[in-house]
Amino acid sequence: MAGDARRAVAQAARDSRARLVAFLAARSRDVAAAEDALADAFRAALETWPDDGVPARPEAWLLTAARRRLIDAARRAQVQQDAVPTLRAVAEEAEEVASSGTAFPDERLKLLFVCAHPAIDAGARTPLMLQAVLGLDAARIASAFLVRPTTMGQRLSRAKAKIRDAGIGFTLPGPADLPPRLHTVLEAIYAAYGTGWDDVAGADPRRRGLAAEAIELGRLLLHLMPDEPEGQGLLALMLHCEARRPARRGPAGEYVPLTDQDTALWSRPMIAEADRLLQAAERAGRLGRFQLEAAIQSVHARRAETGRTDWAAVALLYEGLVRLAPTIGGLVGRAAAVAEAQGAQAGLALLQALPQDAVAAYQPYWALAAHLLARLGWPGADAAFVRAIGLCEDPAARAFLEHRRAAPAAALPI
Repeated sequence: MAGDARRAVAQAARDSRARLVAFLAARSRDVAAAEDALADAFRAALETWPDDGVPARPEAWLLTAARRRLIDAARRAQVQQDAVPTLRAVAEEAEEVASSGTAFPDERLKLLFVCAHPAIDAGARTPLMLQAVLGLDAARIASAFLVRPTTMGQRLSRAKAKIRDAGIGFTLPGPADLPPRLHTVLEAIYAAYGTGWDDVAGADPRRRGLAAEAIELGRLLLHLMPDEPEGQGLLALMLHCEARRPARRGPAGEYVPLTDQDTALWSRPMIAEADRLLQAAERAGRLGRFQLEAAIQSVHARRAETGRTDWAAVALLYEGLVRLAPTIGGLVGRAAAVAEAQGAQAGLALLQALPQDAVAAYQPYWALAAHLLARLGWPGADAAFVRAIGLCEDPAARAFLEHRRAAPAAALPI
């Protein structure tokens, strides 16, 4: 019974946390208070459900518990008198939704655009979305952005206080104000997808389901902005990647690089949908980062039909990508593609031209450097393998690199 209750709480956290936080924050206009209230509600569920049983509608139970805690916290903090009517309205609406048979409104997209408000520090917008909407903890976000957890925690706290104190409205921006915030929203959705994608084994409960949630948010965004080519490009990119998920692990759970994957396991319907989205984006005539990244994945997907990868096309697309958005990931990807199209020495030259401080902790850089050095028979391959293995969090990928270290003249880990 206790085990079933804990599993039900974990399931509710995966399925409903983002929508619950967004619902409560949109009405209280206090993201931190909404997060704290919901965290208390989940703790109460862990204490109550094992004895009382899992409620028929877990979301409604959590919403009711969270809205009570919002009111209690406000009373303890002795909020200003003019805030009381707002909090009472939040409680009444939450109770009405919880007691009805209908699902509560999905405010996630609204909260994403709130987090992208120009009044919030630009460096905090994407991390704030990842925490407030997608539930990632500050330590994991800090790791992704290469800053200390304490620094990221302070940055997030300031951003939430800004939303509360500046009275930023929890409404979707008008048509004229959507485009300036769009880039940050796209970045956050893609970062969430990448976090879920990295946890291919589903071993981390904090990341489980993130890829599916990111795709869902991508579809919501496309519904809001159906003619936005970068929204189409992002969804196409995620679908192309998701189409290959079943082929990323072998029968025993071993890591399988893209170049070695069995294309029969790739999802043809997802690939077809992704290509339709990409074609629609191209017709708009406004090329962007996510369209280029999706186009790269589309070239890889053609191997399912042709049996080969057009590495020259991949390298050309990467060239366009790094000119438009010279991220470290894009620059390392270009080096890998050039190595396949023009030879390992050409790829290594691009790789070694990257600033060392930017790649010191970037695992894909060291994995690629190790393979290229080993392929050329040059010194430094073993040290690069050791660095790549030490930076690798995925046990299956680590085992793959250890095997390649022992027999290095093999395919690149793309």
